[in-house]
Amino acid sequence: MRYAFFSLALSLLAGPLAAFELEERVLFDSPGEGPTLRILSTTDIGLMRPVIEAFLEENPEISIDYHAASSTEVMLALTEEAAEFDVAISSAMDLQVRLANDGYAQDHRSDATRGLPEWARWHDQVFGFTLEPATIVLSRDDFEGMDLPQTRQDLIALLRDNPEQFEGRIGTYDVRTSGLGYLFATQDARTSETYWRLSEVMGGMQARLYCCSDDMIGDVASGEIAMAYNVLGSYADARTDLHEDIHIIRPEDFTTVMMRTAVIPETAQAPDAAGLFVDHLIESSWAQENSSFSFLGVTPQGLAQSASLRPIQLGPGLLVYLDRLKRRQFLEEWSAALVQQPE
Repeated sequence: MRYAFFSLALSLLAGPLAAFELEERVLFDSPGEGPTLRILSTTDIGLMRPVIEAFLEENPEISIDYHAASSTEVMLALTEEAAEFDVAISSAMDLQVRLANDGYAQDHRSDATRGLPEWARWHDQVFGFTLEPATIVLSRDDFEGMDLPQTRQDLIALLRDNPEQFEGRIGTYDVRTSGLGYLFATQDARTSETYWRLSEVMGGMQARLYCCSDDMIGDVASGEIAMAYNVLGSYADARTDLHEDIHIIRPEDFTTVMMRTAVIPETAQAPDAAGLFVDHLIESSWAQENSSFSFLGVTPQGLAQSASLRPIQLGPGLLVYLDRLKRRQFLEEWSAALVQQPE
């Protein structure tokens, strides 16, 4: 029999356990004598629980000690603290590539990793295992009787035509603190100049800046804001309790699709078990029939059938906006557009 237990408050995790900040910790304990697999992840345990439990059914001798943290804290833990984790999972693809590029990741090769498309793995060290779109989430009440925007140009026109309705009621990531938000913003900017026009319009309406998709989704559903831009679609899809209150839009001009990725850190103490878990992530998500993941958002088959879906590819191109000068320049331009002072 397997038990999942303790979810400790951050204050209880401080001190000798970690200098970096954790949001949640859950132990999936096993009666077996196998290793304890320590996972550091940006993914909420509620979304990861099904795939973890499926893995444990196949590997009953292994226990899992799951730690949730922000993408920034994941980087801090592995690069500054040399924390001993066996698997690092993050939605910030660029930061994962940087981990590998800077020598903080181990190689892992298997039939599962060799089966990935080339753009979904990098140097046998970073492995994509989801396809999750960036979406626009709208309040059903606020958009009742209105044509729903299907492109960024539609959204710009709608906001300009209805400034009173949307003033102070637009949400998006604060890319200064959110790794995923920064990734989405830089990819949008590389794809189309429309992103900057939309950013200026949102900034002019005093857009509210958020750390997390969940917070944006909740505020749209409650009516606190009317819309949120670049929300992680997998999180919105998973909130079935809120679907009566929100619309989830994948922009037809282009929909950026990110991959949640897994890395085996150089400090891993159970690399063999880590390899098994990485293979399980890949096989669960890229298989023709997906039974473990409820938050993929896009299937590999769906990706191949839609020209508007633009997956972010793993590779050195993701390091461009992590360059200190490039990042500073981007954030200055972003701040000028989004963080505008009211007249």
